Amino acid sequence: MFSFTPGRKITLFVAGLFVLVAASGVRAQACEAVGRDILLDLLNQTDLPAIATQYGLNPTPVDQVGTPPTYLMRLRDDNTQTPCDVVNSMEADARILQHEVNRNLSSVERPGLPWTQGRSWAIGRSWAIGGSAKGYARQWFPWQIRLDQAHAISTGQNVRVAVLDTGIDLSHPAFAGRLVPGYDFVDNDNDPSEVGVLRQDPAYGHGTHVAGIIALTAPDAKIIPVRVLDRNGEGQLWKIARAILWAADPDGNPNTPDGAQIINMSFGYPPDVVQSIRRNRFLHDLMGGCDGVPVPGEQTFGEKTVLFVAAAGNGGNSAPVFPAAERAESVSNIIGVGATTRLDRLALFSTMAAGDSGGDRWVRNVAPGDEIVSAIPGGRYGMWSGTSMAAPIVAGIAALVLSHDPTIITPAALASRLDDTGFDWRCRNGSGPRPYAFRTSRVDAFCALTNLQACGQPQDVCPQP
Repeated sequence: MFSFTPGRKITLFVAGLFVLVAASGVRAQACEAVGRDILLDLLNQTDLPAIATQYGLNPTPVDQVGTPPTYLMRLRDDNTQTPCDVVNSMEADARILQHEVNRNLSSVERPGLPWTQGRSWAIGRSWAIGGSAKGYARQWFPWQIRLDQAHAISTGQNVRVAVLDTGIDLSHPAFAGRLVPGYDFVDNDNDPSEVGVLRQDPAYGHGTHVAGIIALTAPDAKIIPVRVLDRNGEGQLWKIARAILWAADPDGNPNTPDGAQIINMSFGYPPDVVQSIRRNRFLHDLMGGCDGVPVPGEQTFGEKTVLFVAAAGNGGNSAPVFPAAERAESVSNIIGVGATTRLDRLALFSTMAAGDSGGDRWVRNVAPGDEIVSAIPGGRYGMWSGTSMAAPIVAGIAALVLSHDPTIITPAALASRLDDTGFDWRCRNGSGPRPYAFRTSRVDAFCALTNLQACGQPQDVCPQP
């Protein structure tokens, strides 16, 4: 069991390579679930035996995590229902706070998915193009966000960033002196190295590339590699939850006794995955329990606070993608991140929320994410595009700010800092591929560190027809 010891304050940034569910959605005729597993949060833990009996579950949990615990339960062998059938039947049970099937998830840059424009080496964005240590250090995006000026103020000292992804190449020169021990939740061991073959496994190298962006943006921050996705870029909701909690408090690991202050995590799912059953609130409530305001029955992190930074998705539209879109669902401790180009315009592949105020602005920040050079396995460098490349830039800037001004201890305060000090991006009259109004903030590292409000001039970034 993973539990938390009150008294340690950790600002945890979950940022993003970003993951989406591996199927186009749960339909009434199909149940997209891992095996016969169900995740449960209960109002009263003593109700577990009665609930297990009523719904045909094995009485002993397969696993449990958090405080109060979330249970991983499994249907009994004699139960002929699907996990989705059982979850549906629990809808009106007041004893059960949350009930969810254990889902498969996959990385957003993975090609061949019906709900994303995969921006990977497999479809012409080859990471074999233009990759070198010099190209990595001298590429376009640091200039756009004024990273050199920011590094004159802070380089991220005393900040730890966990990267929840496909693992990383632990021996890559980009990470020399920057790693602390991590964990592999796919194979359940202490070696979070990437597993796979270049150009053969669709997501192999994704975690290394994301971690390399953090290393470039916040060069003196420490990186905690956490493997949650396999060689196909697929993972499970349950293992993601365990990884989040471990990253906050890695079970007394003497090398990382306080856990991560920043986590680069890249997973999510489109809304149609759950509409045929019910709104999926499992991750919503897990993240909401990390904002420092306890809710009865939800996970508590003691005095720890957690800010999630999640990639907004590569759908090229306004469709909400979760967990980035949880901000529109009243979760304040999350930043959804879209991607920009070297011309400082919204990338065509980037999802962008429609609307210009309040919760509509779930894509709270944008950052460079097109043709970004970073590390890939084998000690090499390559180019990749996607919102997964933009989110770690935001996480890295957050690390710079936290290192320079550690008095920012609440997720909402840091999220507002990055938002308020960015370039005001707006489109009042959409056209062409974006026929809707939107507003967001393009991050600027120097202004974030100096807390310069309303940085730069407001920009009309409406796409041309």
